[in-house]
Amino acid sequence: MDYEILFQPDEKKIKVRPQTNVLDASRRAGVRIPTRCGGKAGCLMCKILVQGEEKEHCSPPEPKEVRKLGTSMIEQGYRLACQTKIMNHLKVVIPEDPLKAAIRKQLEAARNRDTDDFI
Repeated sequence: MDYEILFQPDEKKIKVRPQTNVLDASRRAGVRIPTRCGGKAGCLMCKILVQGEEKEHCSPPEPKEVRKLGTSMIEQGYRLACQTKIMNHLKVVIPEDPLKAAIRKQLEAARNRDTDDFI
């Protein structure tokens, strides 16, 4: 039986076989999740967010992943896409790159200041 995985915010779906890791599923779906280590849990770039009951729909974190992310991040729902295996239908959030988020916030603030000048 195949499982459906939904990638947010892209809203792309794909069906995959059980035990497929999220990074491989994202590549097949055409969803970009950055990585440098080739899926060996070395670079920590492939962080994803699995929320609520969805946490039960993927493999539990291995000790290697817990060491890399820390228990606090794992409790918040963060996982490494290269280490997270799909065990049921799953919804995954790909967090915005921190640098892009900072630039976006600055642009929004500048846009808001410009708008305020015209009111």
